[in-house]
Amino acid sequence: MISVLIADDEQPAIDELAFLLRQDPRIGTVHQASSGSEAIRLLTREPVDAAFLDIHMPGLTGFDLARALQRFEHRPALVFVTADEEGALEAFDLAAVDYLLKPVRTERLQRSIGRIVEVLKAGAATPTGGIPTVTAPEMIAVTLGGTTRMLRRDEVRYVQAQGDYARLHTDEASYLVRVPMADLERQWADAGFVRVHRSYLVSLAHLTRIRLGTDHPSVTIAGAELPVSRRLLPALRERLEAATLRPRS
Repeated sequence: MISVLIADDEQPAIDELAFLLRQDPRIGTVHQASSGSEAIRLLTREPVDAAFLDIHMPGLTGFDLARALQRFEHRPALVFVTADEEGALEAFDLAAVDYLLKPVRTERLQRSIGRIVEVLKAGAATPTGGIPTVTAPEMIAVTLGGTTRMLRRDEVRYVQAQGDYARLHTDEASYLVRVPMADLERQWADAGFVRVHRSYLVSLAHLTRIRLGTDHPSVTIAGAELPVSRRLLPALRERLEAATLRPRS
């Protein structure tokens, strides 16, 4: 069971997030603080596993609070919860586990809790048992509806070539970026992405079905069945074996 702290200067926002968190069986005690200074006082008495921080609080902001928590012996995993898309880069510079946009959706919060669980497991394996250093995820600037936002690369499930552009597909939406597919294939190879077709680049970690021993080989990811070209089939098999995955029919 994960103990958490919610720090936000708006009580309705605290109440809504606390309600959503308590629906997840992995969550135990939920502490609340209406300011950064109150959060500091609480954490000196009640160490928690994870802290969900609003960015724009009077006095100590969420970023100020995150910097202060870096000096704590028992540092919680950090998740920022905000309506401000512009702070994502700074958040991950502060080793945030995740960055949630308000209003928070249940499915998105569940993924965030999953990331916290992974970080806590990694911390339990360290000699001190503390939160390990979190490597800032690769971020991509994307545009949707005239608004530019920062997207985590690990949110991308597959990429679809569209001329000189590439369309990044996530569980929630798709985003068009002016980057050639060949560049993404080269840059993202070490992050577990592999080309399966001239039009598709997929994240191996998120494949849900693999059909390679048929006349029309394919992989399924994020609910989409994508073709695998005969030319790229051997390279895909090698990557699957290297990732200790086995093709499933």
